This record gives sequence, C-alpha cells and structure tokens, in this order.
Amino acid sequence: MASSTSASPYTPPSRRNFRIHRAWLMAAVAGAAIVTAGAFTTVPGLLVTPLHEEYAWERGQIALAASVNMVLFGLTAPFAAALMDRIGARRVVMGALLLVAAGALLTGVMTRPWQLVAYWGVLIGLGSGCLTMTFAAGITARWFDRRRGLVTGALSSSSHLGQLLFLPLLAWSVGRFGWRPPVVTLALVALAVAALVFLLLRDHPADVGAKPYGAGEFVPRPPAAPPGG
Repeated sequence: MASSTSASPYTPPSRRNFRIHRAWLMAAVAGAAIVTAGAFTTVPGLLVTPLHEEYAWERGQIALAASVNMVLFGLTAPFAAALMDRIGARRVVMGALLLVAAGALLTGVMTRPWQLVAYWGVLIGLGSGCLTMTFAAGITARWFDRRRGLVTGALSSSSHLGQLLFLPLLAWSVGRFGWRPPVVTLALVALAVAALVFLLLRDHPADVGAKPYGAGEFVPRPPAAPPGG
C-alpha cells in the first residue's frame, strides 16, 4: 500500500509559538509596584502600640503621620499622572519606590514624633500616591488595545491585594520581632521592585518596537506633554 507523503497541517505543541506579548510583562511589573505600595498602607495601624510603648509618644502624634500619609496619597495621584506624561512612567515609578524605601529606612532610625510625620507621612505618602489607579490606567492605555478592562481591573485591585497579602505577615512579624525588622524588610522589597522597574518597565510599546496588545498597526510614541500642559 502506498504511503502518503503529504504534510499534515497539524503542528505539534512543542513547535507552536507560545511567545507572550511584552504588554503582559509590563502589566506584571506595574502590578508588583502597586502591590508593594499597597503593603505600606497596612503598616501605620500596626505601629501605634509599639511606638507608644517604646517612645511613650501620644497616640494622636502617631496617628498624625498616618493622616498626613493618607492625605498626600490622595492628592498626589493627579500630579503623578501629569508627571508621567511629561517624563515617563518608568522614571516616576522608580522615584516613587525609592521615596517609600527611603521613608521606611529613615523611620527605623527616627527619635522624634515629627520625624515619623516627615518620613512615613510625607515621603511614603508621596511615593505611594504615585502608584494608584492613574498609574494602572496609564499602563493599560499605552500597552493594551484589547483586554483593557481586564488589565485595568487587575491592576486596580493590586493595591488591595498587597494589603491582604502583607497584613497578616506584617502583624505576625511585629508581634514576634518588633516593628523595625518588618519596616526594613518592606524597604528592601521596594528597592528590589525599583530595580525590576528599571530593568523591565518601558513607557510605550514603540520604545521596544512593539505594537500594543491586540493592535493591528504600530502606534508611534506620542510627544511628551509640554511644561504647564
């Protein structure tokens, strides 16, 4: 019986192209930055009692730092979005992570209540405020033509995911080792994610010669927003 020599249209799984689009890597790096910022929002409530016992500071003085942090967290987002349009998300995100890392490290060596307000309230408030919904929306708009709703929702929930993941661990660590080791550990995590952002995050698909996910045509990078624009 003659054997057929025609090639089968079926391609074995090992030969298929399973290459992941670069946009998903950008979303993952952005998610890591947002999760890290979200973790810092869980800490002030865990520090009230340890700081009160160690320094005999009034609870109101400690709560002031948390209040300043929350106010700046909310006020920073629109200005951070404008800054990202002007100089790029990569630089802003790196700067934000370095701010929160610096604030956490300085908190570990503070000796006065005003330093807690300056370090945790101002530095971490400003840094974490840059890594909010506006950052998530910017990454999605630039890198995704399809799946925008899915990615925006996932990145927006990353902040709460950071709280859920880190809160039990931080509470256990504070109870077992004191408040300084968890704070320093969070600072080191922020520095590690800042390095990840430097190595992997790009502001626009055109920077790496790629199309947005799902786009049929190449999209050139838009010009930077002018000062005051």
